[in-house]
Amino acid sequence: MTQISPSLLSADFGNLDRDVDMVNDSAAAMFHIDVMDGRFVPNISFGFPVIEAIARRARKPLDVHLMIVEPDRWINQVRDSGASIMNVHIEACTHLHRTVQAIKAAGMKAAVTLNPATPILTLEEIIGELDMVLLMSVNPGFGGQKFIESTIDKTRRLRELINATGSHAKIEIDGGVNVETGRRLVDAGADILVAGSSVFRAPDPRAEIAALASL
Repeated sequence: MTQISPSLLSADFGNLDRDVDMVNDSAAAMFHIDVMDGRFVPNISFGFPVIEAIARRARKPLDVHLMIVEPDRWINQVRDSGASIMNVHIEACTHLHRTVQAIKAAGMKAAVTLNPATPILTLEEIIGELDMVLLMSVNPGFGGQKFIESTIDKTRRLRELINATGSHAKIEIDGGVNVETGRRLVDAGADILVAGSSVFRAPDPRAEIAALASL
């Protein structure tokens, strides 16, 4: 089964407990938590008090995706907020190897995100150290964007790099994911699909998660 990570950026923040419970009771593998600072991306989402509230109710791991500058400053606070996975953008990390090691030393799994225009080759020297690579299939900052088609081939090339190096990193895709794009991504080698709008705007979110998980 494909692992599904519903993005709470698309949840109803007036009914967050309800939406967290829905994910708890669904076929989802984890929660995707997007943190935006208004600097790295042109939007602001939520901070640590909200993550902590989600963690108290969640019964599945939290994948915290930091779309922020200077993510190194917040490693311990991300861990203390309840994250199991800390996901940083390669574009925001001057010393990526140091950042990855610090995340692991803090007791979390280390994930690195690539924006749509960032090439796979930037991972060649670090891929063996990673637990997960997240490929953005939209430009980060806003939900509900159209899927970037070149992500299919990029996923395939990332799978080739992982296989060639013996890395155990999982491939996660975020942006414009639905059953149609998800099927093609899984065929190209994706392990984990982040789904926001397609899940939380569906008539039956649990059924949508189950459909994605069956891909």
